[in-house]
Amino acid sequence: MEEKQILCVGLVVLDIINVVDKYPEEDTDRRCLSQRWQRGGNASNSCTVLSLLGARCAFMGSLAPGHVADFVLDDLRQHSVDLRYAVLQTEGSIPTSTVIVNEASGSRTILHAYRNLPDVSAKDFEKVDLTRFKWIHIEGRNASEQVKMLQRIDQYNAKQPQAQRVRVSVEIEKPREELFQLFSYGEVVFVSKDVAKHLGFQSAAEALRGLYSRVRKGATLVCAWAEEGADALGPDGQLLHSDAFPPPRVVDTLGAGDTFNASVIFSLSKGNSMQEALRFGCQVAGRKCGLQGFEGIV
Repeated sequence: MEEKQILCVGLVVLDIINVVDKYPEEDTDRRCLSQRWQRGGNASNSCTVLSLLGARCAFMGSLAPGHVADFVLDDLRQHSVDLRYAVLQTEGSIPTSTVIVNEASGSRTILHAYRNLPDVSAKDFEKVDLTRFKWIHIEGRNASEQVKMLQRIDQYNAKQPQAQRVRVSVEIEKPREELFQLFSYGEVVFVSKDVAKHLGFQSAAEALRGLYSRVRKGATLVCAWAEEGADALGPDGQLLHSDAFPPPRVVDTLGAGDTFNASVIFSLSKGNSMQEALRFGCQVAGRKCGLQGFEGIV
């Protein structure tokens, strides 16, 4: 019997990455050390990592015609990502991000250009055959529509035996009030450092204790905190922690958070414990930070 897939719902963008020896000062002209195009976006990046780890995965997000879409689609296919649920929109263009990477530190600054591309809707999600998937991960974006998607999964799961239910995770990355309704959905909820700090928390542990009341009964809340590692808090009230695994030299942190999320999902989907998944996520994210792009994380 063919193994079920992991579906990631969210964004794909074109990242135009410029590597510099130091950040340019205001009103100066600076030469790049290199420039490249790279497929980006949270859900898209997580698909890349899942595929590299050996998972069968699919992407659901909005696409638009044009040479950028051709590049993005070709790269998704090269990573064996199933595109049957990608939605070709009739308006807007695929967003682009201009990324400046400081070669000395590996840190990056991102300028995101939104191009009026509609997000996938609950109506689009009705076409998804839930029997194909063992896990669905939703990157928080148009939350009011995504709540309807999550409710559809809940209704499906209520009619299935435990072994046939779809496991669900959500990511709340941006500090936007609309997204906070997603806390109450999903078996695993990833909350970002940015959201935690926006809400007044100064550490992952503090954020998890302060926000856990927002998640549904039985869920696990996860928060990665860059070089300080990551924590998780589940229904048993035990706070779990994994240290970070920094590479010998930080080369590129772009997509490290997406790598962490995907690696945690991959590990949990294989039946590992949350502690094992947390450690694995930090290990793979650390390896990614020592690489340009994602190739070579395994």
